[in-house]
Amino acid sequence: MGKIKAEFHIHTRYSKDSILNKYFILLICKIKKIKLIAITDHNEIEGALKYKKFLKKFNIDVIVGEEIMTKKGEIIGLFLYEKIKPLLSIDETIKQIKKQNGIVYVPHPYDEKRYKTVIDKEELNHFKSKIDCIEIHNGRNIDEIFSEKQEQIQQKLNINPIIGSDAHTFIELGRNYIEIDYVDLNDLKKNFVQIIKTAKFNKKKCIKFTHTLTKFSRVIKMIEKGEFNELFRIIKRNGKKRK
Repeated sequence: MGKIKAEFHIHTRYSKDSILNKYFILLICKIKKIKLIAITDHNEIEGALKYKKFLKKFNIDVIVGEEIMTKKGEIIGLFLYEKIKPLLSIDETIKQIKKQNGIVYVPHPYDEKRYKTVIDKEELNHFKSKIDCIEIHNGRNIDEIFSEKQEQIQQKLNINPIIGSDAHTFIELGRNYIEIDYVDLNDLKKNFVQIIKTAKFNKKKCIKFTHTLTKFSRVIKMIEKGEFNELFRIIKRNGKKRK
């Protein structure tokens, strides 16, 4: 098959801040000729498992992943088969990923707007020998300087680089992807680091409006679940910030 396009770090409606469903993913993957995606919902793998079966029917492979909130920021685990609980220590989260023979992937190692989800440089340095790859560009970086800072961190720590789409909406899909030699998922898992080292990165700037869409997605999700008290609390808090 030669080279294929692969897109990592994608969210679906199984994340609290996305309403992206399998049909939109299928449509955009076919239009953009994406053959492989890594679904990494927040603290959840249910969507990845379900969408993997669906998309395989259309010759699109899915890596089951999870973007896990630790006590000190987010870590992605790839090639998982069991959900990992959030709010564990970084060390325990990495151990849980490795227990499943998964790949430890650090998203957005620098982001001034999403600082609560970023693992700081001291922690990254401490665990660098256990990290398989780290983003040098995230599709949701609202400022280009964030990508520059992310690449500087990667180079200083000498961890294998990768780029992440971080798509939460269909208009973000197919913009930030990598090109790799085709291998089946088992071989990709076994040789992930070596394959990523030879990948070609294709990067695009953030569509800033998608951050607003994400906020609307969260509101829709909260209304669907009847979480009105939490919704009013957030509205009240944001109102105070604007004063």
